[in-house]
Amino acid sequence: MQRRLLSMRWRDALFAHWRVDPATVEARLPDPLSVATHEGDAYLGVVPFEMTDIRPRGAPFGLSFPELNLRTYVTDGDTKGVYFFNLDAADPIGVGVARALFRLPYYRAAMDVTRDGDRVTVTSHRTHRRAPEADFDATYGPAGETRTPEPGSLEAFLVENYRFYTEGRGRVYYGDIAHEPWPLADADVELRTNTLFEANGFEAPAGEPICHYSPGTEVTADRIRRLDTNATDTPDGDDSSVEIPVEAADD
Repeated sequence: MQRRLLSMRWRDALFAHWRVDPATVEARLPDPLSVATHEGDAYLGVVPFEMTDIRPRGAPFGLSFPELNLRTYVTDGDTKGVYFFNLDAADPIGVGVARALFRLPYYRAAMDVTRDGDRVTVTSHRTHRRAPEADFDATYGPAGETRTPEPGSLEAFLVENYRFYTEGRGRVYYGDIAHEPWPLADADVELRTNTLFEANGFEAPAGEPICHYSPGTEVTADRIRRLDTNATDTPDGDDSSVEIPVEAADD
């Protein structure tokens, strides 16, 4: 990663993943991305957590707000990463910055995070104009000791991703992040409401999710870049970095 545009901490993350047919995901991906699989399975993941002290380079203070995303895992042929279908967040400024700088599908939502010992409750109701409704309500916490995912394991496949991809105006973009490996534990979860699949045009997957909890990690993020292996118009000195047009505030 060449630059540190943002630094932040991700706190109290739940990773809830459902196995799905790779074709279910492949049909929703833009070229040149393809679905990444582990032992033949693709995954859709629902991940709530709290982002704290989100600080642009040189800023004296940062933002903090909860986030909830639906994601899958993809490859561009060389690098595996996360592809987001939605990211709901409780801060209108943060949503605007993320949509402007990273071209990510962020949506405004009314969210609440409460803690009772090592148990975390997250509720979310999307409030973004002209966006499908989406609701989430769950309580979760660790069910055992934390560990570092073993390289090559399913756990590592699901959580150790250091690139994200997004699509905008007919092009695919990527951004790189950096952090230490997630400290991970099995999770005890009471999932009461989750309409993210329907909000994103998926049928709710069958079966129980694979659930992990992490107390969190420190993260830095680079700026977004265009994914174009044949590009000849790279801006001087910035390795394909691009300015992404800001969407209207109501979008």
